[in-house]
Amino acid sequence: MGISDKLVAFALGDCRAPEAVRAVARLSLIDWMAVAIAGKSEPVAAVMRAFAGEEGGTGQAGLIGGGRAPMRMAALVNGTVSHALDYDDTHFGHIGHPSVGVIPAALAVAEQDAAGGAALQEAALIGMEASIRFGEWLGRAHYQVGFHQTATAGAVGACVAAGRLLKLKPDQMATALGLVATRASGLKSQFGTSAKPFNAGLSASNGVEAAQMARLGMEARLGALEGPLGFGPTHHGEAVEEAFDGIGEAWRFETVSHKFHACCHGLHAVLEAAAGLDVAPDAIAAVRVETHPRWMSVCNQAAPETGLGAKFSYSTVLAMHFLGHDTARLESYSDGLCGDAHVRALRGRVEVSANEDVGEMQARLAVETRAGEVLHAFHDLDVPMALKDRRAKIAAKAAALLGTTRAQRIETLVETRAAPRELAAELAV
Repeated sequence: MGISDKLVAFALGDCRAPEAVRAVARLSLIDWMAVAIAGKSEPVAAVMRAFAGEEGGTGQAGLIGGGRAPMRMAALVNGTVSHALDYDDTHFGHIGHPSVGVIPAALAVAEQDAAGGAALQEAALIGMEASIRFGEWLGRAHYQVGFHQTATAGAVGACVAAGRLLKLKPDQMATALGLVATRASGLKSQFGTSAKPFNAGLSASNGVEAAQMARLGMEARLGALEGPLGFGPTHHGEAVEEAFDGIGEAWRFETVSHKFHACCHGLHAVLEAAAGLDVAPDAIAAVRVETHPRWMSVCNQAAPETGLGAKFSYSTVLAMHFLGHDTARLESYSDGLCGDAHVRALRGRVEVSANEDVGEMQARLAVETRAGEVLHAFHDLDVPMALKDRRAKIAAKAAALLGTTRAQRIETLVETRAAPRELAAELAV
């Protein structure tokens, strides 16, 4: 059985996820809504809503920040807007953001087809799991060569979620996967620009479009994800077959990581390590970071000039941390901060090097003081977080972004499995 066949069976079968996994998925939905609403005033959000307005069409689904658009366009807009702040969840199994590609696709379809809240949440979970599995199947080579897995693997997950909600038959779902194989796209070269969140929007819209076209009778080459001249073979996929072991029984999504710093997730381990050191910025002679080689091309901008670029810079976020800027706050990342003389001076003392012995979710930090003392710290993001601690952190994050009252309202909507249109109405405000 090829991976396309496995994905079809998983997409349309009974969801046997245990409550612990479903609870994490609900937390990701709460987190996604909070981050999406907080990002509705970003410049890229205005561009996307204007784009939707110019195109027009039947108002099938709601847009973050207000307005309605066809399903495909709503997925495009909402996927982009919800990734505008780069503050959403990450799964390091395939180095991608599961929620921003899949949830907007599922919500757009669920709202149009009047699916219930429970069906929406199940479809989103299955889609996010599918994106992680496919991303792991593609392997690290796909990401390292320059493809943005949030967009590529995310499109597969979005297609799975949309197809499930559209109640596609097995042959239609197989066709949808063949179609999304020829649509999935997204490059890491866009990191540090507004085209990075656009990649997330593309994954959501490509998934919805493929599912819609399959339902309408479009034909496609079956097995185009993995077959000859298919997506994997032509996009540096490694075809890691064990990535699909136990799909439907074991759930990779349970180990998703949520962001508690408003920057690239590749920077979080070193920030957590730095939190354990007590040193005054004026006392720092040098800061040395050891990270996995994977992150050197992702979040190692040495001297960014914009707040967006700062979110992808080891040297800048460490300078921010030691100077007392709160790296969890959105407003900390600004163009003005990048021009600050103190930030510039301290980030110039930060050295970043690659070390194969450091895991992708780890960081080693050494701070040398002017007195000659060297302070060492290490952090591993892969250490499991208790569900109650994760819930508390996400609640605090949502409250910081939106205020306590609105954050609690969103939590209630999600935990009671409110109808998709109720979620869309909250996102529109």
